[in-house]
Amino acid sequence: MSIRAIYEDGVLKPLERLPIKEGTEVNVDVYPVEEPKRKGSKRKSVKDFAAYGMWKDRTDFKDGVDYVNQIRKYRREPDPASK
Repeated sequence: MSIRAIYEDGVLKPLERLPIKEGTEVNVDVYPVEEPKRKGSKRKSVKDFAAYGMWKDRTDFKDGVDYVNQIRKYRREPDPASK
């Protein structure tokens, strides 16, 4: 059985009547219900994330595409130490 409840003052309060006897012990799995997004709420910008701009001072590559290409280049070339 799955029901909805509200957690208030340290107690889970069911939003509907339960077909069990008072005092019955039960197992409870808790999955918080995500609140629906409000209409008109602004979407987060990429600039709002902590990782934004973390590579801005790097000089060994110019952008993300260049970085990936460098990684791919090194993976394709044989390791000189293995000869």
